[in-house]
Amino acid sequence: MVTERDFLLPPWSVEELEACFFVSDATGQKLAYVYFEDDPGRRTAAKLLTKDEAHRIAVRIENLRAHPSALLALGEESESTV
Repeated sequence: MVTERDFLLPPWSVEELEACFFVSDATGQKLAYVYFEDDPGRRTAAKLLTKDEAHRIAVRIENLRAHPSALLALGEESESTV
């Protein structure tokens, strides 16, 4: 069983798939997917990010691990919208 403590353990990592980056925690659990599109026409039609934009966002998510209070605040926001 994964505990909250395990969730915050390093390393979190960013990896690239064909059309997205994903952030995973130390246990391999995928925490976020950030999608992108290389083709400008398709990107505009689908309102997707460029590869560089998606990578920057994924790296920022990865860096949240170093700021547990920010993660807790995000969790509180999502609970209040349910």
